Amino acid sequence: MRHYVGWGTSVDTVVVYSPGMSTTARRIGVLGGSFDPVHHVHLLIAREAARAFHLDEVVFVPVGVPAHKPAGGMAAPGDRCAMARLAVSSDPRFSVSLVDVRRAGVTYTVDTLTDLRRQYGPRARLFFLAGADALTTLPTWHRGTELWSLAHIIGSSRVGHRLTDPGLPRGRATLLTIPRLDVSSTMIRSRIRARQDIAGLTPDAVVDYIHRRALYREPDACATR
Repeated sequence: MRHYVGWGTSVDTVVVYSPGMSTTARRIGVLGGSFDPVHHVHLLIAREAARAFHLDEVVFVPVGVPAHKPAGGMAAPGDRCAMARLAVSSDPRFSVSLVDVRRAGVTYTVDTLTDLRRQYGPRARLFFLAGADALTTLPTWHRGTELWSLAHIIGSSRVGHRLTDPGLPRGRATLLTIPRLDVSSTMIRSRIRARQDIAGLTPDAVVDYIHRRALYREPDACATR
């Protein structure tokens, strides 16, 4: 069964584990980010992880209040969640969760994974998708040492990157090589401000939404995403 958490009035239900539900161990990928906006690299990472790790579902989790980036210049949570929903709608393995945008205060990954563990139940296996460079800094994150007990960590990287940090817990992190695509949210926002075409950088439905909502036309306060 696909767990889908929607934004707004059309879908607004969280499926939470209860003892009477199926005990089949499901494999759930967790891809967090600002998704400001979501783009094809996000979808590529999700597809490659789903294939390589036999994931039943990949949950896109838009950040609420980011811990390490200014939130003031971001699109509103409703817009970012709506774009994520549009982007994942063509793949039944993908869903969107609002656990981070609904939680008060700063978003920390340990809280994201704890909430999703509660939602999917103790038998589900969580796989947290992160950039390969983030793997070596995870122990410094807020309650970072707890992450290893909550999920297997997948570091996505381009061809040629090697996972060599001896401080990572053995068997708790895996490097996933993905094809190179030079697309970023920063690039998309910059092209919009320059009145340049963004077709092909993000799904067409997201392009239409951005234009319809007149997003990203103001100077960018978050130019590193």
